Amino acid sequence: MNYPKTLKSNHVNTYFNTKVNDPYHWLENDQSEETKAWVKTQNAFTSDYLSQIPFRESLKNRLTQLADYEKFSSPFIKGDYTYYYKNDGLQNHNVLYRQLKNRLPEVFLDPNTFSKDGTTALTDIAFSKDNSLAAYAISERGSDWRKVFIIDVATKTILEEPLRDIKFSNLSWRNNEGFYYASYDKPTGSELTAKTDHHKLYFHRIGTSQKEDSIIFGATPNQRRRYVFAKLSEDHRFLVVSGANNTSGNDLYLQDLQQEGSGLEPVIDHFDSDTSLLCSQGSTLYFVTNLQAPNRKIVTVDASQPQPQHWQDLIPETEHVLNPTAGAGYLFAAYMIDALTAVEQYSLQGKKIRTIDLPGLGTATGFSGKSTASTLYYTFTNYLMPSTLYAFDPSTGKSTLYKKPELDFEPSNYLSKQVFYTSKDGTKIPMIISHKKDLKLDGKNPTLLYGYGGFNISLSPTFSISTAAWLEQGGIYAVPNLRGGGEYGKSWHEAGIKFNKQNVFDDFIAAAEFLISEKYTSSAFLAIRGGSNGGLLVGATMTQRPDLMRVALPEVGVLDMLRYHTFTAGAGWAYDYGTAEESKAMFEYLKGYSPVHNINKGIPYPATMISTGDHDDRVVPAHSFKFAATLQAKQEGDLPILIRIETNAGHGASTPIHKQLAQLADVLTFSLYQMNLTPKFQLKKTLH
Repeated sequence: MNYPKTLKSNHVNTYFNTKVNDPYHWLENDQSEETKAWVKTQNAFTSDYLSQIPFRESLKNRLTQLADYEKFSSPFIKGDYTYYYKNDGLQNHNVLYRQLKNRLPEVFLDPNTFSKDGTTALTDIAFSKDNSLAAYAISERGSDWRKVFIIDVATKTILEEPLRDIKFSNLSWRNNEGFYYASYDKPTGSELTAKTDHHKLYFHRIGTSQKEDSIIFGATPNQRRRYVFAKLSEDHRFLVVSGANNTSGNDLYLQDLQQEGSGLEPVIDHFDSDTSLLCSQGSTLYFVTNLQAPNRKIVTVDASQPQPQHWQDLIPETEHVLNPTAGAGYLFAAYMIDALTAVEQYSLQGKKIRTIDLPGLGTATGFSGKSTASTLYYTFTNYLMPSTLYAFDPSTGKSTLYKKPELDFEPSNYLSKQVFYTSKDGTKIPMIISHKKDLKLDGKNPTLLYGYGGFNISLSPTFSISTAAWLEQGGIYAVPNLRGGGEYGKSWHEAGIKFNKQNVFDDFIAAAEFLISEKYTSSAFLAIRGGSNGGLLVGATMTQRPDLMRVALPEVGVLDMLRYHTFTAGAGWAYDYGTAEESKAMFEYLKGYSPVHNINKGIPYPATMISTGDHDDRVVPAHSFKFAATLQAKQEGDLPILIRIETNAGHGASTPIHKQLAQLADVLTFSLYQMNLTPKFQLKKTLH
């Protein structure tokens, strides 16, 4: 492969008297003309390579066809209107509609009109207490920085100048006066890479300028937090503020807005648990917490004495992880049982009403709404079933099909099954394997192994068109539930963090070895894929065991473990990773698996396509740039090392569908081509 030349520098970083070469350090400067030229050259090289694959366009057409079906969100009521999101099929973004009873629906907000190229997305909307006003947030070019507009709901007229430079924030109205939001001071230098580690909570009063917004939390040194989140109770009586310095653990504060002159009162004054407000009834607060309950529980307390010593267990901890919601005057305890959902309905007094009958084995989300709602909604999905919307009657427990997607895919031709395999240290790991029913276990099936393994995030079964397209080609899609995730609670998470991080890679490697030993596939037909922390997983796995797979697909990955914490909000990931600066032992451990630092010359690495976005201000693209440059310089043999850099795109959320389809097509095309497989297609209807 005649790769584009990448300049090397003599840059060196020093950790505990150990010098570490960083020859591609200059690629961290996303604003430099040299970096921009490198991006352009690499994209041209990748595009040229992919354009020569004969079935690339056909595969993209098939993905487009699979994506071309109507999609609906759960409806929600605001005032006299029922609102819902809908996508006709191939619209870049979902459109927000509203409807009066016995009237035709009308468009309320159409983000497809926000920009000509579809790179501006609607990311949040919140309504005032009387529903006469709304504030909505937009993301431009995939950035985590937001603008917020305030509109008159009746006329859809924008009322004032937009609020700017808001990041990692929800919008919480206080009556009709205004709303709370959180943000950082705008960084000096590049807003896409500069550190952002002091989050502040503001209140914006309608009719005033953003410069006049008051700081509610974060103004003093003892309130310095990396992440701040505000939530109001449904009756707008209580303000709950959560502060955190890492992605796990928060302190908590409460203010009774009905009490004149009241301020924020500490509820929890440490970061040893994750606690949040679920709902309230009168002065009774319902909290979800893992304080002394690793799998989470629901507690109640009176707002006059909200501290943990006054808590009463309402729904105690069980052996399964709890993810509850509230609506229609009930509590819904959703439990994760081996990555699958089970839901129980409770009264606000903690009495179990029923176990809810779900449509099958998979993932159910929803069961939330106002306390006055008479109908709630939930979606159900798995790897074979597109997200299907159900209406739920909380008084009878009956579910009724509300919206079923119609697309050109037949789930009955496939099956998903859960297996348990043994990792390196003897730990049993669950994995769901999906494939055609008539699959032959001959070791020759193209297999996509997908993983994450971090940040207490659980991978439960969900449908995607890329999985559907892969299965159609006789492919196997396998998803293990690695340590570091949240599938089995806090202990499962902590078994995959810091000095235990190697467990995650061992779990993933063992999943691949299981698929090979059981003749599902072989190394020649195995691709591994993951994004963000999952990109780290792929990067570490392919550098530790390059012989194990044919294809590696790290996407928006955390790949330089010695420097990740120096960009944007990356320091907040230290709970999972540790940092190279905290101790010599931690530095040596991180350096021992950091993908960028463990590429060795003369080793044949698998065919690799690295993906990132040039506006990713969460996991900055420099991670991917440096990984690609190092791999290209040291790769042995003919298997390609490509980097695909999406322009005007970020970490993944808010990406318009035309960009999503192009990337998915390239990922699947690249994988099948490297396995020397040619897909077959049946395009059954005319594309739009």
